[in-house]
Amino acid sequence: MKQHQIIKSWMMAILVAIFISACATTQEETMVEDGAATDQSMTDGSATDGGTDSGASATGLDGSDTGDGTAIVDSAPMTAAEMLEQSAGALANRTIFFEFDSAKLTSESIEILETHGDFIAGNGEVSVRLEGHTDERGSREYNIALGDRRAQSVRRVLLFQGASSDQVETVSYGEEQPAVAGHDEEAWSQNRRVELIYTVN
Repeated sequence: MKQHQIIKSWMMAILVAIFISACATTQEETMVEDGAATDQSMTDGSATDGGTDSGASATGLDGSDTGDGTAIVDSAPMTAAEMLEQSAGALANRTIFFEFDSAKLTSESIEILETHGDFIAGNGEVSVRLEGHTDERGSREYNIALGDRRAQSVRRVLLFQGASSDQVETVSYGEEQPAVAGHDEEAWSQNRRVELIYTVN
């Protein structure tokens, strides 16, 4: 009977030891798994800072490292069409005026045309039609010829500035398309002109 109690005590001690050992092993596995999860979250978190990608914030839109997160956008040069759309500057002035019965250009007109010539020469996709006009005085045939001489005077300056001959064409309307209706010098002075009509191909 005493021996039976001793065996029972040993059995209980062995069972307790096995139970404690099993609990310790489970706790170590749990700690290892938690540690791995923590390491993984730290690895994932290394690319973020409070949910913000710090690498992206220091890179500009063009891929360059700006250092302060500010995107650098290069302003593209204006196209020929955009330059022609500007309401100010020498290119905005596209009407050249003449004295009575004359195809001679003034120095002011030549300066304007030099700017136009440089623009045309630098933009191969641009072409211009030079429309010659006169006032109502004189015969129709004479005015057609005078309008043509005026357009040719403008054309020579543009070609001298580097525009190619296939970019510049001329046409004369004579007195047929007045800019201002009237039969006095104020109206006539506005009708003696060459207009530059641009096309961007």
